Amino acid sequence: MVSYLKSAPYAPYPLRTMDQDATFLRAVIFDCDGVLVDSEPLHFSAFKKVLSTEGFGLDEETYKKEFLALDDRGLFQKFYERERLPLSIEQLKAFMEKKTKIFQELVLSDGLLPYPAVTELVMALSQRYPLAVASGARRHELDMVLESAGLRPYFEVIVSSDDVSQGKPNPESFLKAVEGLNANGKRSTAIKPEECLVIEDSFQGISSAHQAGMKCVAVATSYAPFELKEADLIVPSISSLRVSQIEDLFQRQKPLPMLHQTN
Repeated sequence: MVSYLKSAPYAPYPLRTMDQDATFLRAVIFDCDGVLVDSEPLHFSAFKKVLSTEGFGLDEETYKKEFLALDDRGLFQKFYERERLPLSIEQLKAFMEKKTKIFQELVLSDGLLPYPAVTELVMALSQRYPLAVASGARRHELDMVLESAGLRPYFEVIVSSDDVSQGKPNPESFLKAVEGLNANGKRSTAIKPEECLVIEDSFQGISSAHQAGMKCVAVATSYAPFELKEADLIVPSISSLRVSQIEDLFQRQKPLPMLHQTN
């Protein structure tokens, strides 16, 4: 079934909806870069600077097309594979450390703010559901970004690229987030992957969410809507996303019957 988001500020685009079943929403997992904060330009600058020290160039179009959704490990590995050059473990570790340092310096100098309406949406969702972040960023980068944006207190679990062996589009980071939510002892019954909603900005992230058995809302901040067509819902920005739209992707909890008072 194809429906259309008629409130978009440009020509409507198709989005995929999933048949309603008995699955209820119990948790929301956010990607970070390109979803919560506009940090992708800083990541690009940091990667470009590291590669330039090795005599390589990286333009923004190539970065967006081939590398944007990858974690640091995956980006450097793919870049060297693309160049048909060997990359030792020692080189990879050195590149990753250098990139993290440059990124942190850029955050300190340029600052980071959440996208418009992100804080309001995160606050509203946190009052109803446990929240997690599953990002391809490294732990130090992620902690710094979330603290800088004032969002860290709203998330029960943070999964970084340092916490997984395989980055997106592998589903490990999202499954790890569910494990974390279930491990903190705050719920009487375990949350299942199919009871989670992911908010992403890349087609690799959408694939990762679906492989984890989760539904996915795509925010068209990094890619055109047609490139995100596999998502269960596509919105132009977080500011146009409502809690009710997220909940409509799942079975609604039935209201309790009213008790009739007797005199």
